[in-house]
Parts: sequence; C-alpha cells; structure tokens
Amino acid sequence: MPALADRLGRAKTAATVAMTIKARELKAAGHDVIQLTIGEPDFFSPRHAIDAAYQAALAGQTKYPPQDGTRALKEAVQRKFKRDRSLDYALDEIMVANGGKQAIFNAYMATLNDGDEVVIPAPYWAAYGLMARLVGAEPVYVTCPQNNGFKLRPEDLDAAITPKTKWLILNLPNNPTGAACTREELEAIAAVMRKHPHVWVMSDDMYEHLVYDGFEFNTLAQVAPDLRDRIVTICGVSKSYAMTGWRVGFAAGPKDLIKAMTSMQGHATAGVSSVGQAAAVAALDGPQDVVTRMAGIYKRRRDLVVDALNAIPGITCHRPEGAFYVFPNIAGCLGRTTAGGRVLATDGDFAEALLEEQYVALVAGAAFGMSPYLRISYATDDYSLTTAMRRMADFVAGLR
Repeated sequence: MPALADRLGRAKTAATVAMTIKARELKAAGHDVIQLTIGEPDFFSPRHAIDAAYQAALAGQTKYPPQDGTRALKEAVQRKFKRDRSLDYALDEIMVANGGKQAIFNAYMATLNDGDEVVIPAPYWAAYGLMARLVGAEPVYVTCPQNNGFKLRPEDLDAAITPKTKWLILNLPNNPTGAACTREELEAIAAVMRKHPHVWVMSDDMYEHLVYDGFEFNTLAQVAPDLRDRIVTICGVSKSYAMTGWRVGFAAGPKDLIKAMTSMQGHATAGVSSVGQAAAVAALDGPQDVVTRMAGIYKRRRDLVVDALNAIPGITCHRPEGAFYVFPNIAGCLGRTTAGGRVLATDGDFAEALLEEQYVALVAGAAFGMSPYLRISYATDDYSLTTAMRRMADFVAGLR
C-alpha cells in the first residue's frame, strides 16, 4: 500500500468527538445516555431563514457561488458589524467560509510557516492548537486561572510572545469556560499587542450574542481601532441562530489577509452553499428576537446547572458570563473510588466512569488544557440537564 502523508500523524481526533462517539455507541446499545458533550444549540433554525433558503432554491440560486461569498451575504455581514459593533468593513474586507472553523483554517494556511507560534489562552477549544500543528506551526498555551475568571492576564500574554509568534487567539465568550472579557480587560490586552506589531490577532466571536446578567460584549477591533489592520474577526450563524448544520461562517479583517484566506479556501472547498448563504442573510437581517429568546433560555439553564453542581460535595463551579458551557472543578472528587470500583486519578477517569456508570456524557478538562475540570454543555433541554445533574450527584455520593 502506498504511504500516507506525514502530516496525518498531526491530525489528532478531538476529545469532544471521541466522547461523543462513545456516548452514541452506548445509546445504540440501549442505554439511556444524556449527551452534554456537543456545543450545539438544541433549538430549530429560525423559520424565516429556512424559508429564505427554500425561496432561493426555487429562484434558481443553486449554481456555484463566489469563493468569497455572495454579495447579498457580504452586505448583510457589513450591516451586522455596523449594527452590533459600530465597525465599518468594505466588501473586500469580508469573506464567507464553510463555518467559522474553515475561516480559522484559511487564516492559518494563509499566514503560518513551519516553526511559527500561535499563542492560545487555556482553557481552549482544542481545534486551535490541533489545526496549528497540522499546518506546521506550534501552539503556545497560556494558562488563564479560575481565580482570574478564566481570563487572560496581560503580563502572561506579554511573556508568551516571542519573535516566532504569528497569532494571538481570542475566543470570547470562551469555549469551554464561558468566560468573556470586559472592555477594560480587552484594552489591557490591546496595550500588550501594541508592543508586538509582528503578531496577528484572531478574535473568534462565535458566541458574541450569548451573554448574560447584563454583560456588555465588546470585540477587540472596536476597542482598539488602531490595531484593526492586524485583527481578523470571525463570526457566524451557527451558535447565535441555531444554524450549525448550515455551515456558514464569515471573517472580517484587512483586505490583503482576507484575499489570502479566500485564495486558500479556493484550493480546498471554493464557495459556500448558495442556499445556506441565503438563509444566513435572512438570519442576520431578520428579527433578532429569536436570539434574545434563546439567550434567555440559556441563562436559565446555566443557573440550573451551576447551582446544581455547587450543591455537590467536592465540586465547585464558576458562573460564566456567556456561551453555553460551564467548567466545574472536580479536585475534591479525585483520589477516590467509584461505586463501580474505578479509582479516579484524573478528570478523564471521572468523565469515563460517569459515562459508564451513570450514562452522562461530558468532556474532561484535560482536552481543553486544564485539569481537574469538566466541560458541560447546557445546550439541551431542562429535563435532560436536571436528570444529568441528579445522576452526577448520585455518582459523587457513591464515591468512597
């Protein structure tokens, strides 16, 4: 058999995917598994977005789309940035990708050489580092401790940057912690970045509309307009509009970078589904009360889960500003043995034993660069969350 590429050894499977597969196998075997592993809204996509896709198909919008996105969607993205963030982007400063993840990959492919470094605050979405390694770069992880709200400290960022640094990744609200920075905290990060003009900044704002308790979301490009020629901001319709399967993300940034990212996409997938783009236009330009409604439900679910976790001996859970994840600390449960006889030495042991003994699927914090924690997605119905929290409490009560 001919040899496979060396880079395949760098293409690791994310732990979220591995746990999801294991949970599905147990469910297929007849077990009542509750899935809290996937960051996917459980709501239906907005009806007006679905109708727009249908009408676009009937109107014949089923041909190859432009590689950088349809004019209609890029204009809708223009309006979105102006409306939400008071940011003005020209059409050639915007590109549409097959989800936010492809926009990130496009940016990496367009800028990273072998040996370049990508600074990634931890805990992190694993894809940032996995993709960096896949293209030959090295992730540099910077710990964001719980006592700082899982947020990046400016002095730690400054210490992590070297002449090899090519990118700083900001993901706010954050996956997996739900942490989000205030305007003042972003200004402190901007002050550090002004000292390092050779570094790009990627602001992954996919959860921008999912913030709670009156928190005001800001993005780095609006806080530090003088850094705008080094910032690419990535958004999409997946999380805020419950449109994960439509695969529509978009990026806005300096013209030359966007052009390079579009070129990379042209060699991989070319343009994004034409009817999906029509749906995204409707979502961005249509009634926004659907976003407000979903955010209100997520806030209630967050409080349900945080309160339940903090009532379990040995577990403490920070109440995050946004997204739909919580990241509880389980240090008080380690070193003990489950009712099924498994010794819990790590958060990975806890996650696997909880799945096997109580059929609750979640992901160990080690997969996101911080232990001993767990990531729990509360993007599911109240009954499942309540049942999962009860099973988790029973699991911990059985430790000895």
